[in-house]
Amino acid sequence: MQTLSFEIATTFLDDAAALASGAIRIIIQILNQPVERLANACDVAGVLPRRRAFRQALRQTFRRRSCLLPLRGLRDLT
Repeated sequence: MQTLSFEIATTFLDDAAALASGAIRIIIQILNQPVERLANACDVAGVLPRRRAFRQALRQTFRRRSCLLPLRGLRDLT
C-alpha cells in the first residue's frame, strides 16, 4: 500500500515538473518572438539560416553517434 501511494506521489511530481517546464518554454518563446523578428529583419547577409542549418546538422551528427551512450535510447521506456 505504501508503494502505491509513493508511485502516485512521484507520478504527480513528475507531471507537475513537466507542466512547469512546458509553461516556461512557452513563455520564453513568446518573449523571444519580437527579438527573432527583429533579427530576421536585420539579417542582410543570410547568416541566420546558415546558422540554423549548421545547428541542425550538428544535432543530427550527435544523434547518429549513439555508440557513445548505448543505453540513451532506453530513457523513453519508463
